[in-house]
Amino acid sequence: MNNPPVNPPVNKEKDTPPPFQRREFNPRHRQQQEDLHRINEKIKVPEVRLVGDNVEQGIYPTKKALEMAQALGLDLVEISDKATPPICRAVDYSKFKYEQKKKQKEIKANAQKVVLKEIRFGPNTDEHDFEFKLKHAQTFLKEGNKVKAYVQFVGRTIVFKERGEVLLLRFAQALEEIAKVDQLPKLEGKRMSLLLSPKSSGIKK
Repeated sequence: MNNPPVNPPVNKEKDTPPPFQRREFNPRHRQQQEDLHRINEKIKVPEVRLVGDNVEQGIYPTKKALEMAQALGLDLVEISDKATPPICRAVDYSKFKYEQKKKQKEIKANAQKVVLKEIRFGPNTDEHDFEFKLKHAQTFLKEGNKVKAYVQFVGRTIVFKERGEVLLLRFAQALEEIAKVDQLPKLEGKRMSLLLSPKSSGIKK
C-alpha cells in the first residue's frame, strides 16, 4: 500500500512578502528637480565661456570665471551645457530663476488653444454665399483659429468635383494674406476639403 504524499514544509520567512517600506520625503530631491542649471562649485568642466553684464566676456578657466562672478556678488550659472566650452552667465541665481519662471508663464499665457472652424460649400455655391462665407473665414483666422472649408457633394453632384476643387482653391487664394494652406483640396467620399491655418502676422493681438 502506497503512503500518501507528504506536503513539503512551508518556509514562512521565504513566502511572506517584505513589509511595505515608506520612502521618506527628501526636500533636497525637490530642490534638485527645481534647480535645472548647475551653479558655482557644481560646474565641474575645466573652462567655460563667460557672458553677462559688467564682466569681460570670453573663455576662462572655470575657477577664474567663478572668482570673477563672486567678486561682483553674483553666481556663475551654466546656461548651455551643449556648447564647447559650456556657456555660463554671471548673474544673481535667485533673480535668474524668477525671470525664467516669468518667461514660462508668459509663453503659457500667450499660447492659444487652436480651434477648428468648418465652413461648408455646395458645388453650385453662388457669388453672394461665397463672399459671405469668406468673411466668416477671415474672422476665424484673425482670431487664431484653423479653418476647414469643404464642398459636400450630394447625390449625383459628385460629377462636379472639378468645380468643387476650383472653388476651394479660389477660397484659399482669397485668404492668402492671412492664411497658409495646410492641406490642398482632398476628396474623401463625397466631401472635398481644404485646411487652412492663420499666419501669425494676421492674428489679432
